[in-house]
Amino acid sequence: MSILTLEKLRKVYLKGDNKVVALDGVDLVIEKGEFLAVVGPSGSGKTTMLNIVGCLDSPTEGRVFYNGSELRAMKEKELSGYRKSHISFIFQSFNLIPVLTVLENVELPLVIERKLKPAEIRRKAVEMIAAVGLEGKENRFPRELSGGQEQRVAIARALVKDPFVVLADEPTANLDSRTAEEIVEIMKRINAERRTTFIFSTHDRLVMGHARRIVTLRDGSIVSDERR
Repeated sequence: MSILTLEKLRKVYLKGDNKVVALDGVDLVIEKGEFLAVVGPSGSGKTTMLNIVGCLDSPTEGRVFYNGSELRAMKEKELSGYRKSHISFIFQSFNLIPVLTVLENVELPLVIERKLKPAEIRRKAVEMIAAVGLEGKENRFPRELSGGQEQRVAIARALVKDPFVVLADEPTANLDSRTAEEIVEIMKRINAERRTTFIFSTHDRLVMGHARRIVTLRDGSIVSDERR
């Protein structure tokens, strides 16, 4: 079942009088439950592609479909609401809010959505905290956690709203190798149990080694698409 389709994506930036082609005719179909890594050298277009998939940027040309709905057809407010409800992000810098507890950080996406009652928000957040192995740390603050624990909180926060897709931009970059392995294993387990779709932008060979599909970009174009 296709969850995400990119058709002839092209992104051109203007730098002074020069045109920089970040994406140049990218076609890609991603199925539900994939564990996919987008790789390539710096400047290959990885981050641009993730930003477009995540509704943070729009293509110069081409189309993006989620479950058959074309994003370009949505108005800005509708697109923002779609992103909040269906797309989650995990970053290398964790991006937790320091004045909020673990529980409050994980609850935040659901609080912003305002679709659930407080008791249901609390239940889902506690469930996700336990799923990433942080049960008992709900009332800790980010400064009281290790880097690996902070990234686990970020994963729980990303997954608490049951997104269509999780976009992970270099999620292991600030972690030591043992902790990075633990984090990737957590995401693999959640991918298997919940069929959550993960798309990584990464240079990390550890992540590449666990990915079941590797899409390689070079100069804004896909040069290989390897399934394992």
